[in-house]
Amino acid sequence: MVTLFGGSEVKLPLLSIISAAALVAAVPDAVTPTFNRDVAPIMQQHCQQCHRAGEIAPMPLTNYKETRPFAAAIKEAVALRKMPPWYADPRFGHFSNDISLSAHDIEVLSAWAKNGAPEGDPKDLPPARQFTEGWTIRKPDMVLRMPAPFHVPASGTIDYQYVLVPGKFTQDTWVQMVEVRPDNRAVLHHVIAFVRPPNSKWLAGIKPGVPYVPPKEESDMSDAEFLVGYAPGMPPDAFPAGRAKLIRAGSDIVFQMHYTTNGHAGIDQTKIGMVFADPASVKERVMTLAATNDKFEIPAGDSNYQAESEFEFGASTRIVSLMPHMHLRGKDFEFKAIYPTGESQVLLRVPNYSFSWQLIYVPQGDITIPKGTKLHCTAHYDNSANNPFNPDPSKKISWGDQSWDEMMIGFFDVAFDKNMDVKELFPPEKDSKPVAAVKVPPLPLETAR
Repeated sequence: MVTLFGGSEVKLPLLSIISAAALVAAVPDAVTPTFNRDVAPIMQQHCQQCHRAGEIAPMPLTNYKETRPFAAAIKEAVALRKMPPWYADPRFGHFSNDISLSAHDIEVLSAWAKNGAPEGDPKDLPPARQFTEGWTIRKPDMVLRMPAPFHVPASGTIDYQYVLVPGKFTQDTWVQMVEVRPDNRAVLHHVIAFVRPPNSKWLAGIKPGVPYVPPKEESDMSDAEFLVGYAPGMPPDAFPAGRAKLIRAGSDIVFQMHYTTNGHAGIDQTKIGMVFADPASVKERVMTLAATNDKFEIPAGDSNYQAESEFEFGASTRIVSLMPHMHLRGKDFEFKAIYPTGESQVLLRVPNYSFSWQLIYVPQGDITIPKGTKLHCTAHYDNSANNPFNPDPSKKISWGDQSWDEMMIGFFDVAFDKNMDVKELFPPEKDSKPVAAVKVPPLPLETAR
């Protein structure tokens, strides 16, 4: 029995009632999210930097046809906060490059998938997000490419390969944006591009364009500077107006290439692109530093091994980004500033570290660092069988280059007056020496001051 407008009642077959109800549920109304009106803006803001042709994600999500087949998978991934990848504990710090979804965005994507993923009115579709083809930065002023492809075998262990690419920097050059573009991500673990200043003794035997594995006596990198890096999920460097990295006249660029075999032979010819800044516009120099511990040893089966490192600032400066780095056993990572007053503040805590997504965290507003402040890093590792990513829980693990080894590095970028001597950043006769690694129970959560 169905009541009509005006109060009269009529009898309808049960099947007709069910069919009508299903039809009403299937038709999107003003409340039901549609792709064109509600989903496309979320995809553009949070997803398409990776989910587009030529980027790291396995499928593009730039239009309805591409996105519709993955509606259910998107619903699940955002509900579990697996995507987009963002691992900072929201209780400590706020970050300008936070790509995590709001509760509202998650609700929109879930409702869209639940209601049949409707496309909606084409008039609601926003203009497509524009990217520079082949780059996520704007069109580079200079592109440096490995002079020849590197042939990666199907199996075996490959030492770090160093490739010197002459930069032809005839004058001091300020770099505002810089990006690594891997040629073959399937075999490339990471890339670091270093600036090797003129007359450097580092890699004395290297020849331009020829892959090189340096002997121990050529391993001193004290005068090399970190220009840019690549690992899965790592964004390019893009500094605001007035800030840039410096490449001195006569410098070369050295690519540190870490290749891993995967059962299939491959080739790679990675490149980097740089956008230059007008020297007159640059007020502050940006430099990448690190608090490193390379003296730890993780016992076999240890599920919560702790390692620490520390960097003491010899001059006042500003921290403009933070990046933890570990390998497959890494569990969590914390940056804490310990000020000369004795007060401390957690700058970043990553409670669930992911080796698959090497993220950089850019604070909203610089973090002012007074002279004498110590940047203290704490990391935990799971070398037990409970870690599904652990290559071999039966082995004790120490520092090493390969993925099955471990590292403990707290990278951070600082900005300071471009005329300041870099040596002032380090206190007299000190550097970023590691603190002894120890085994401890899990740390309790704390509140930043």
